[in-house]
Amino acid sequence: MPALLNRSLVIHPYLVDHASGSYLHLADGRSILDACGGAAVAVIGHGNAEVIAATAAQMQRTSYIHTGAYTTTAAEDLAKFVLECTTAVNGKGIQFTHGLKRAFFVGSGSEANESALKIARQYFFEKGELQRQHYVSRRQAYHGNTFGSMSISSVVGRRIPYEGVLLPNISFVDPAFEYHYRRDNETEEEYAERLVRELEEHFLEIGPEKIISFIAEPVVGATSGCVTAPKGYFSGVRSLCDKYGILLHFDEVLCGMGRTGSYFAFEQEDGGVLPDIVTIGKGLGGGYVPIAAMLVNDRIVDTLRRGSSVFNHGHTFQAHPTACSAALAVQKIIRREGLVSRCGDMGIKLGQCLRAEFGHRQYVGDIRGRGLLWALEFVKDKKTKTPFEASIGFGAQIHQAAFDLGVAVYPCVGTVDGVVGDHILLAPPFNISEIELDIMVSTLRRAYHETSQPHSLT
Repeated sequence: MPALLNRSLVIHPYLVDHASGSYLHLADGRSILDACGGAAVAVIGHGNAEVIAATAAQMQRTSYIHTGAYTTTAAEDLAKFVLECTTAVNGKGIQFTHGLKRAFFVGSGSEANESALKIARQYFFEKGELQRQHYVSRRQAYHGNTFGSMSISSVVGRRIPYEGVLLPNISFVDPAFEYHYRRDNETEEEYAERLVRELEEHFLEIGPEKIISFIAEPVVGATSGCVTAPKGYFSGVRSLCDKYGILLHFDEVLCGMGRTGSYFAFEQEDGGVLPDIVTIGKGLGGGYVPIAAMLVNDRIVDTLRRGSSVFNHGHTFQAHPTACSAALAVQKIIRREGLVSRCGDMGIKLGQCLRAEFGHRQYVGDIRGRGLLWALEFVKDKKTKTPFEASIGFGAQIHQAAFDLGVAVYPCVGTVDGVVGDHILLAPPFNISEIELDIMVSTLRRAYHETSQPHSLT
């Protein structure tokens, strides 16, 4: 019996001996192309010597300090580097100023979102608006696994054991998910307008003076699979938040740090939408270290400064110097090698390949994505968009067939409503080669062919 408490108590995970570039090399001798970056994490691939050297050098210099009294150059430099980043929008050379002024580094995306919930509440506490005690999130959203971050999430399967003890004062509105939720007689613009109208109605029902923040992923990750919002949706949301003094919190733990072809995913939203809080993670350290962050704008920092002059929150391993040094090395490589724009370019190629290969397939309902973040959603009937029964596990079968052929993709269930629906997620490293991209798609084609045989659908 293993000593390690793995995710499954029945199925033992594959043992990885070592990893390099885009590949995981298993102890049984197999090499697996990591087409999902683990969980959309490995943005520059595995085993980068420059990152490893920077990490070792920081450990020799200062391995740990307590942030109650100390700081390090590694943490200060990483914060400056991330906050100074601007990105050319849509390749037109337009520089986007995001307005975020302070970074708070933690160990995971869950911790980052937990920190965001707390600073948002403290912001209103310092302003004397103590009645603001409510958060609004969206259905089909995932923001983490701590009690706070799970409370603003709506992943049915993960919430079930904890219903009744999760945080109160949280409510949910419909997702901006066109494939399943846009009406047949609606244009994209009309759909966005309806969603914004329904959000305002929800605010008014609760009492907008009671709401702390609205939380959303600009590009939804694993829960529904690379879902982007209709044009005009987020600009409408920003206007509503301004109207009622509600903070706008973007969760970019999965979709940020270049993954969608711009440094921050929200930069691609029309109307120049600026959030008050952004949480980032996965791509920040690229998997070399556990690190995530919360970024906040001026008005939050200034309000705290004029009040108690402290952020009433902290972690033992906050702004860990080794983690910050490794993440800074990853971010420098991404900038130096132009990997964000490359991610956008390779994403266009990947999208074209996926649509050419799977657009006509019987059980592929939708192909969607941005940058190097793509999903294939599987349905039993394309005309009605009816999903497969959960018992068939169509996406899981695709995943296993692809893995047996040497490619790892990310399988997801509950795409439609948290219970039914299947999709797979593709999120390879930004520096994946064109040959590896072709291998990924061709292997996925073989896996689909095997899974779509009649014996697999019963």
